[in-house]
Amino acid sequence: MTGCRVQYSPPADQSHRAMGGPLRTRFDSAMQRLAADPYGQDSIPIRGDRDRREATVAGVAVRYYVSATVLTVSVVRVVFV
Repeated sequence: MTGCRVQYSPPADQSHRAMGGPLRTRFDSAMQRLAADPYGQDSIPIRGDRDRREATVAGVAVRYYVSATVLTVSVVRVVFV
C-alpha cells in the first residue's frame, strides 16, 4: 500500500490542536510515518477489524480507521497527558 493522507475527526482535531509545540511536532512526524504504513507501526486491529486500529504514536494513544481505497487514515480519537 502506498502512503495515506491523515485526516482528523472534529474531536481528534481539537485534541491535536491542544498539544504543546514540541509534542505536536513529534506527533505530526510520527503520524506521517504511520500514514506511510498504517497497518504497521505496532498498531493493532480493534475487535478483529483490520481497518479499525489503535496505536501509540509519539507517546499519544490514537484510534483510527484506514481507507485503502481512498488512501486515508482517519483519526477519530487522540489521547495524551
